[in-house]
Amino acid sequence: MARRRLDTFSLSFLDIMSCGFGAVVLFYMIISATMAIRSDELNKALSERADRLRVEAAEGEENLVELRNTMEETERRTIEARGLARRIIKLIEDKQTELADMEDDTLARQEHINKLKADLKALEEDSKRLSAASSQPDELGDRLRRIQGDGDRQYLTGVKVGGERVLILLDASASMLDETIVNIIRRRNMDDAQKVRSPKWQRALRTTEWLVAQLSPGARFQIVGFNETAASVVPDSAGQWLEAADPDVVDEAIKGSRQLVPGGGTSLHNAFSAVKTFTPRPDNIFLITDGLPTQGKDPPRGKTVSGRTRLRHFNSSLEELPAGIPVNVILMPIEGDAQAATEFWRLAQASQGSFLSPSRDWP
Repeated sequence: MARRRLDTFSLSFLDIMSCGFGAVVLFYMIISATMAIRSDELNKALSERADRLRVEAAEGEENLVELRNTMEETERRTIEARGLARRIIKLIEDKQTELADMEDDTLARQEHINKLKADLKALEEDSKRLSAASSQPDELGDRLRRIQGDGDRQYLTGVKVGGERVLILLDASASMLDETIVNIIRRRNMDDAQKVRSPKWQRALRTTEWLVAQLSPGARFQIVGFNETAASVVPDSAGQWLEAADPDVVDEAIKGSRQLVPGGGTSLHNAFSAVKTFTPRPDNIFLITDGLPTQGKDPPRGKTVSGRTRLRHFNSSLEELPAGIPVNVILMPIEGDAQAATEFWRLAQASQGSFLSPSRDWP
């Protein structure tokens, strides 16, 4: 039997190779299909993520705009809060000022109530005495007005309200508002109604009324209020004497003095110049003041006046005072004017008048 010839590329080998190649192609196709599917899924996931990032970015921009608006609103509210804080501070300061004024008013009212109680008690005692005594009419003697008080204050003070023509010079400058510089400045900025209620000014008015009440019925008088200028408290009566025996005239003069509002500087020059406008001249002068003048005939140029300048104004004003007329000085208290008492005492002594620095309960 003849031997078969060996063929390397036989059909069986080719089949094997074809099968192997087919398997490789099939494997590649499977892998390619799988990769395509995974690539689509990955692209889809990346696209979704990109969409989410775009949404988040848009939301971030919206939040950023909202934050900017919030910051602007916060800054605006901060500015408003600062303005409101300033207004509140200003309101607190105003309320503190009002509270101080109310405390002063309360103290004045309490003093007024105490005085009213004392007056009521005195009236009750008078009523009891009148009930027990006969029905004779009340005699005032030679007094023009009744002044409530303890005893004969004229006798106690040594002030003699005599003379046929009595001139009362009432200082109505700003210093008559209070005894301290701080309170004078504070009260100077108040309204007129509060100014006239100042305790020191009320004492000056009561002193004026007390002086008028001591006049004899046959005397004549006049009240001149002065600060930077000088004028009679009764309209259209400059340089004229008023009849003390006329109750209506007396009431009008007292009412006119109570309508004065303290303010401005003090010109004793103009006050003494007013003395020379009366014909005949007064034979007794009562000067109610609280210190040396702050100006001469005209207002000063500066805002402050030294003690030496005030003394010079005082000495200059004496040249306007007619000679031979007693000047009775009633000096109200004030801080920072140590020379006033000495100079006014010298004036009173030189003119044969009297000098009085009254207590707070006088007259």
